Amino acid sequence: MNIKAYLQNWADTYKEELVTNIMPFWLKHGLDRVNGGVYTCLNRDGSLMDSTKSVWFQGRFGFIAAFAYNNIKKNPEWLEASKSCCDFIINHCTDTDGRMFFEVTAGGTPLRKRRYLFSESFAAIAMSEYSIASGNKSYALKALKIFKLMVKYLDTPGLLEPKYLPSLKSISHSITMILINTASRIRAAIDDDSLDEQIEKSLKALHLFMHPEFKALLEMVGPEGEFIDTCNGRIINPGHCIETSWFIMEEAKHRKWDADLMVMALQIFDWSFEWGWDKEYGGIINFRDCRNLPSQDYSQDMKFWWPQTETIIASLYAYLATKDEKYLEIHKKISDWTFAHFPDKEYGEWYGYLHRDGTVAQPAKGNIFKGPFHIPRMLIKGYMLCNEILNNQ
Repeated sequence: MNIKAYLQNWADTYKEELVTNIMPFWLKHGLDRVNGGVYTCLNRDGSLMDSTKSVWFQGRFGFIAAFAYNNIKKNPEWLEASKSCCDFIINHCTDTDGRMFFEVTAGGTPLRKRRYLFSESFAAIAMSEYSIASGNKSYALKALKIFKLMVKYLDTPGLLEPKYLPSLKSISHSITMILINTASRIRAAIDDDSLDEQIEKSLKALHLFMHPEFKALLEMVGPEGEFIDTCNGRIINPGHCIETSWFIMEEAKHRKWDADLMVMALQIFDWSFEWGWDKEYGGIINFRDCRNLPSQDYSQDMKFWWPQTETIIASLYAYLATKDEKYLEIHKKISDWTFAHFPDKEYGEWYGYLHRDGTVAQPAKGNIFKGPFHIPRMLIKGYMLCNEILNNQ
């Protein structure tokens, strides 16, 4: 493999796909130029199927638009889109207790609120990234305030409704890992000791989810890392674990390639790719059972868009850190499969949901959970990582 030519080709592909396909699709079809914010429930051709707004995606697209502005191109339309999403969150998506809703109407009337803190986490990274792009520090201060509220809810017993009754004591991988990324993105905009403290706390906690006897990072364990031998306790979500691995690599890089963190990150990546890669059809599969029992989830053997994009990022990070060509080989496998199956060459953007064999399960471009986040984040990070590797050679 001509590594330089390979990486340059992918860097060019990532930028071209972002600038000419993904961002124009969402600015044309998703951006709400009347009420502010973004719609995500779009059919294959971009037509609106449902005007319900995901609060997750107000934050997610608010982040993406500013992240693209900061790292790809100083496009004023992207900056304005980020501000629109951030301001929609501030004006319509925040409850009286400071928590955020999960779904609102087009105009911002609250529809639903959940116990999870992901709406808050994505709002915080949007406001911190917009602060960097715009130079307006007030948005970084808002991000930090949201983050501290999240930590308060997580650390105060009884304040946040538990997922399970007291008869099942457990901790979740998802909130543990997302706090690393949330804190690191805010840290790029504003200094505060609580950010590094939470990253360190989450990194320590992640060890509890690592079970060498299964060569797996589990989604749910007991409070001290105890294995819970139930269908839910045995779940491996390979894409989620691979996403976690590059969050750790990013933090290791921040710490001048901390060796212990890299050992942890690469172990999680290697385990999770082995569990996730479908040796028959290709692509990263949704769920596995750590005892190889049948998975309970109905979508267990499907190929969703986001595990593929997280694997692309993680494999590039791993190669940047190690120069081990096995990670470029993984990058090639996952990239070739992803770009062969997900992009919609007729209407633009990407499909989100494929059957195990790679055929399209349903053609919509977005819903409450799928929208402009994982794909454009991969394209931006992929472009940045390829260029960083090229510049270091």
